[in-house]
Amino acid sequence: MASASAVESASCPKKLTLYSYWRSSCSHRVRIALNLKGLDYEYKAVDLSKGEQFDPEFEKLNPVRLVPVFVDGDVVVADSFAIILYLEDEHPQFTLLPRDLKKKALNLQVANIISSSIQPLQMLSVLNFIEEKISSDEKVAWAQRHINNGFTAIEKLLEGSAGKNATGDKVQLADVFLAPQIYVGVTRFQIDMSQYPTLARIYEAYAEHPAFQAAHPNRQPDAFPSSSQSC
Repeated sequence: MASASAVESASCPKKLTLYSYWRSSCSHRVRIALNLKGLDYEYKAVDLSKGEQFDPEFEKLNPVRLVPVFVDGDVVVADSFAIILYLEDEHPQFTLLPRDLKKKALNLQVANIISSSIQPLQMLSVLNFIEEKISSDEKVAWAQRHINNGFTAIEKLLEGSAGKNATGDKVQLADVFLAPQIYVGVTRFQIDMSQYPTLARIYEAYAEHPAFQAAHPNRQPDAFPSSSQSC
């Protein structure tokens, strides 16, 4: 016979919570993954523009003081890549990483290019530092340079592999990372996507997918009205 605690655990699933900021592309990735996996969660806004990430209570969740942070019962995970890999193991419905090792490696490679070679170099803290030390014009040029370098590499990597989506017809990890980054590139840094026909084509497909639509920055509860920018 099942114990009372086991019965209670089965009838009362763990509460999922996402600490997010609507303009954060890292938070955007996690929202897409949660939606694809059909997971309901509580959205807790952390307003980076007001410095809420420096609140001592939030720092207890993430000492790095960045979003997103994901809470699954007594498990607390910060960093979007770590969160998504946790979701992949803990909530395996709608798998984001294929069994095929070559395709799996490609998905991880694309995600890593975005998370390590593009996004950190366009962070507001980095751009503010460049503006302070050099000029406002140079901060935009800096971001554009690194986004274009990353997109050029990814466009080449996806040659012969892309289908409706980045690595085939099924949405997978690469798509979860690409959608927010392309959105930022286009809306904030005026990246010319005609240079990247494969990325431009799959980005159009994301706009038709309900999981991507629901995760869009402008549809978040803390979004500013009529804004189209992200970071």
